[in-house]
Amino acid sequence: MGARPTRSRHCKRRRPVASQKTCPVGFGPVRPPSPFSGRRGSGARDAGEDMSLSTNHVSYTYRRRADAGFALRDVSVTVAPHSFTGLLGPNGCGKTTLLRLLSGVLAPDAGSVALANEPLAALSRRAVARRLAVVPQETHPAFDYTALEMVLMGRHPHIGTLALEGPHDLAIANDAMDATGTVHLADRAYMTLSGGEKQRVIIASALAQQPEVLLLDEPTASLDLGYQLEIAALLTTLNRERGVTIVMATHDLNLAASVCDTLILMRDGRVLAQGPTSEALDARSVEQLYGVIADVQFHSRAGHLTIIPVARA
Repeated sequence: MGARPTRSRHCKRRRPVASQKTCPVGFGPVRPPSPFSGRRGSGARDAGEDMSLSTNHVSYTYRRRADAGFALRDVSVTVAPHSFTGLLGPNGCGKTTLLRLLSGVLAPDAGSVALANEPLAALSRRAVARRLAVVPQETHPAFDYTALEMVLMGRHPHIGTLALEGPHDLAIANDAMDATGTVHLADRAYMTLSGGEKQRVIIASALAQQPEVLLLDEPTASLDLGYQLEIAALLTTLNRERGVTIVMATHDLNLAASVCDTLILMRDGRVLAQGPTSEALDARSVEQLYGVIADVQFHSRAGHLTIIPVARA
């Protein structure tokens, strides 16, 4: 998300208007062309452009924090365009640190990060924000913004420093809120929303950036089962129908098995394995990551692998 703006002159005068036939997570009847229309993904550039995201022998050590001494060591990963990649591993394994390096929030001590084969360090923050959006675990705005104002913050990489949002920006915010089922929340104070509603609003703000790449840190943490399913369905739609490349850090193995086509397995600051979900996720890898014996089987009704923890190894 971009820098926190002052209240826009548009926010109290206008609100997005979505089709009443659109269902909560973006499925349903085909809508008229939107500002997101293009290739497969929102904000699409040239159809042949390689929007891969990668790290090459990246290392990072915290030095001025309570967790000083933790290090990410010699990490090389590649996220293919239009893929849905899950980052799995126990607490403190480096998932969030890797996401911060991929987003450019942290700079590696060694190695390099590349977006579309360009060194991330060579790109301005605005240029990165036009291609890549981040959904953190929690968002605590400094002021009492409405949901619409929160979504419009995603437009800041695309407008001038002192400029205000115009009709085009409002149209894109409308589409993002429509896709996430949050149009009816536009005038609600963000801090009064439920956990699931807040998460969908933040995802809508990220969509308003029109990114090719979306990074999410524990997007379903602390949500009840219903909201978890809603977020999973929304992310699947964004990936498959809009072509957004997604990287998601999660502790929920069943969520990762249901939505991710690729997994990166991490422990103690290192990557243990990466590859297709069907190959990377099995009883051996679960035991290696978490020290847990688990039953990993394909569930015919669910249509994906399911993981049932049995006991500590």
